[in-house]
Amino acid sequence: MQIEKATLQYLKDLKENNNRDWFAETKPNFLKAQTNAKEFYAAIRKTLEKHDTIDKFKLFRIYRDVRFSKDKTPYQPHFAGSFSRLGKELRGGYYLRIRPGESFLAGGFWEPNKEDLLRIRKEIEMDDAKIREILKNKNYVHYFGGKFEGAELKSAPRGFDKTHPAVDLLRKKGFIAVRNFTDKEVLAPDFLSEIDKSYKALRPFFDLMSDILTTNLNGESLLD
Repeated sequence: MQIEKATLQYLKDLKENNNRDWFAETKPNFLKAQTNAKEFYAAIRKTLEKHDTIDKFKLFRIYRDVRFSKDKTPYQPHFAGSFSRLGKELRGGYYLRIRPGESFLAGGFWEPNKEDLLRIRKEIEMDDAKIREILKNKNYVHYFGGKFEGAELKSAPRGFDKTHPAVDLLRKKGFIAVRNFTDKEVLAPDFLSEIDKSYKALRPFFDLMSDILTTNLNGESLLD
């Protein structure tokens, strides 16, 4: 199972002709591309479920909500989908966007709620050794460059020491691993395999975060 050239070409054409008339005229091409994308995301889920427990999948709509945006183009020139792990027990999620010249996968915690973010920061404040080990893991380095992406504060968050040795992690608003892909990589026969290898490389990170977010600072379970 792989992404077809026609699917990527359709998305390129959509970016250049992002209007309702063109979309309506080429609706059959959209439906073919959408079917290919749906089948590909279904294949991703199937491979994920061989080594993880997926609770929910969402394929994002191609239609944009332009009500509060200066950009009034009506369509997203990409396909994107997310996979959520099993509720309270297994934290973290997987994401993939297919967009000509700008495809990437990601995993982690994009905008954790304030309670989860505080819990993660408190754990880092006490001991950042385990999360540093994750960042130095050879597979994590290979696929994600040994770093977290995402927004961060300019200084330490309120209530935390600005001179703390782990202030670089404490400043994070989220903890996201990102891997970018070229169009050639997206169209390659092993694209599905590369996605799965990348997601597997996130498991030590997800396991650590799941442990942190299901316990209190004393290591006692918060699960019912």
